[in-house]
Amino acid sequence: MTFVRTTSPRPVDVAAVFPQLAPLARPATRLHPRPGAPTPRDSSIGGPLLWPAEEPWPHCDGPHEGGGEWLAVVRVERSVRARAAAHPEGTPGVCAHTPRERAVLDQIDWDAEQPDGPIPMLPVAQLYVCDVPVLRPPGQADLLQVLWCPLDHPETCMPRSAVFWRSAAAVTDLLTSPPEPLHVEGEEYVPVPCVLAPERITEYPHFLELSEELRGQLSDRSRWQAADGAPDSSWARAPYPESFYRSDLSVAPGWKAGGWPQWGYTDPAPRQCPACDTAMEPLLTIDTFEWQGAGHRWIPYEVRAAGSTDDDRHRALRRPTGVQIGGGHKQQLYACPAEPGHPHIELMQ
Repeated sequence: MTFVRTTSPRPVDVAAVFPQLAPLARPATRLHPRPGAPTPRDSSIGGPLLWPAEEPWPHCDGPHEGGGEWLAVVRVERSVRARAAAHPEGTPGVCAHTPRERAVLDQIDWDAEQPDGPIPMLPVAQLYVCDVPVLRPPGQADLLQVLWCPLDHPETCMPRSAVFWRSAAAVTDLLTSPPEPLHVEGEEYVPVPCVLAPERITEYPHFLELSEELRGQLSDRSRWQAADGAPDSSWARAPYPESFYRSDLSVAPGWKAGGWPQWGYTDPAPRQCPACDTAMEPLLTIDTFEWQGAGHRWIPYEVRAAGSTDDDRHRALRRPTGVQIGGGHKQQLYACPAEPGHPHIELMQ
């Protein structure tokens, strides 16, 4: 890893103020993606996978809807925008296509339609356990790989995902040119290749997952008086004390592994393993934004000055992967703690 992202300490030790929260603490790993050039031997978002040449590439058999964007065009136009963002405004020739980009566009058969049949999936995340030890793989596996279908499906408002565990040492011959779809729903379903700066943090349950008694305590402003020794008194300025817990102290935003799920799009609901009925736990959170709204305290130290502005040049800090789930939500993948190899489930929040 060549860069660092550091979450500032929480402004209040909430487990000290509310001891009932202490046994509910869970480890999580913020992934902190940043556009880069990952290799198959790196943990990444949207990067090349360490995929065995002899193993079939995952396809989605649908049914599918949409598919209005050419994958090749999405990548070319992203390159143009990235080049423009890296140069002062008005630099001549920056927004023009390079010879290689022009060649890609010239090779497109603009009248071609998406072939019938299953659609090749796109890489979403590759996480080595040595980088993200919060993962609990089955057997001797030490690598998690997640792909998804870049087209919409009638029954959901998010991409359909596939999860694979494998042993990196067992992969000798790599698949270097995996199949790809011609069309995608939009560029929001094509993750920008990103390197990661994994950071271990501690999370507490979302307010709605707590007992009624504990929710009442968190809503009682007088109980927060014990936090007077904290670096600031943001809890006292919050319109409702529990909103301070929700935004600053419980569940981190952004791409992450493990931890607790965020809620809001729906209320908490049981997530049971379809194979053994065990209560499932968060595996991976795919987030549109690394932070937003009241969650500015989660901005890492290293980008806080730029990340807290509204300048368009800093949008990539808040949405580095280019992914958008629904209208700006999260796609949560859950795994079975009893047997990680059981089928995963997914929810949008």
